[in-house]
Amino acid sequence: MIRISKIFLFVTLAVLAVWQLPWCYAFLTTKAAPSRFVMYSSLLDDFILTGYTEGVGITRQDPAGHTYSEHEVDSLLPLFYMRQLVADERFPDSLFGVAVSPREVQQTSFNFRMRPSAVNAPQTGLYFLLESMPKRVDLEMPADAFRFTGEGVEFIVMDTNTPDAGKSARYTRMLWDKGFRFPPREVSGNPTTMKEYDNGYLLLDADGKLFHLKQTVGQPYVKPLPLPDGVEAEHVFLTEFRDRQLLGFLIDTEHRFHVIRADGTIVRTGIPAYDPARDQLTIFGNLFDWTVCVSSPGVNHYYALRADDYALVKSLDVETASDEVPGLSFTSPYDRYVRPRF
Repeated sequence: MIRISKIFLFVTLAVLAVWQLPWCYAFLTTKAAPSRFVMYSSLLDDFILTGYTEGVGITRQDPAGHTYSEHEVDSLLPLFYMRQLVADERFPDSLFGVAVSPREVQQTSFNFRMRPSAVNAPQTGLYFLLESMPKRVDLEMPADAFRFTGEGVEFIVMDTNTPDAGKSARYTRMLWDKGFRFPPREVSGNPTTMKEYDNGYLLLDADGKLFHLKQTVGQPYVKPLPLPDGVEAEHVFLTEFRDRQLLGFLIDTEHRFHVIRADGTIVRTGIPAYDPARDQLTIFGNLFDWTVCVSSPGVNHYYALRADDYALVKSLDVETASDEVPGLSFTSPYDRYVRPRF
């Protein structure tokens, strides 16, 4: 028994050494890699890179190496630094011949982030459907939850843990009537009251067709969203931005990035490729342009898109240092599973 205990102890110490020694070495020897905050300026028609340089301090420059002061960058990115310009009484009353106001900037600006760990994660299979047209201003969480089966939707009253047969039948019938085939491949929503309005869910059914589901005055609302020719949807992400101009984003099987407008039309963007399972996505959008960053291992791809038709204006690649530590680990930035991996 003592021998077995010693063997177990030695094996445990060996596993801990394989796990911790490479991490300790990397922690002690790795130097901080310089990082850059990159934004596209429509006024400059180029990207502005802001970062820290050893011995110099904070630098602001374009890809050609031209440097700018903090005061100049504020003016070159007036929608991003709107609050600072308002405080300095320098905010313009128009840009590119279009009248702008601080309130409009707040309504039309947004940011969106998506990490691989959010895509490669286990799903509970339970969802909450909020009322999209509440009587009160504030949203409220529902008293029931719902789940999908191979034959329909099942709503469950949480207080009693019993199915709501009537509501389940109404939603199942509505989805069937609209051509939905169970069970769905993907369900995307944002069931929280910490937002201004509720857009329900975007659904990919068993055949890969796209649908919009929400609750309106207690009744089911289901709208099929036809996909463009040649597009096979793989992932969808619901959005609830302040201006309500967009319904979400769609990634097809060719890793092409599409925008789903509020009216249901789907428009392909100028982003060459984005793989949600491997890449991190960040979007800063405003009234005139979007700055999109697709972070892949070793490089950040930056794309500037026009806000009206999502066409590509300019692109920039910035190399990055790897943040992976060699050796044994149990977690990964690419998923939410805990398991041994080398």
